Amino acid sequence: MNGAVDIPHARFGIGDVVRHRIFDFRGIVFDVDPVFANSEEWYEAIPEELRPSKEQPYYHLLAENSETTYVAYVSQQNLVVDESEEPIEHPAIATMFEQTAGGRYRLREQLRH
Repeated sequence: MNGAVDIPHARFGIGDVVRHRIFDFRGIVFDVDPVFANSEEWYEAIPEELRPSKEQPYYHLLAENSETTYVAYVSQQNLVVDESEEPIEHPAIATMFEQTAGGRYRLREQLRH
């Protein structure tokens, strides 16, 4: 064994529109962590029966629900592709993304690295 860590591949990329599997919100991916990279306090605040593994990709989302917009941090196991084709109404989208044909989002040129 060479000591390498087996990290799951990210299912979603920057600009993908996703929906939470359990809670009623959706969003656009704007960053991906290959494994959990938030605070221990944040992780412990998740009810134990819903707490996902840290050993999977986590996604930063410009998220929205029926009442508000916000930034969310969600494990891969809790996301699915959003197939509604409805636009996301988050106010930060215009500064970060360009909308392309077909309702997709592409990171603005100056933000790509």
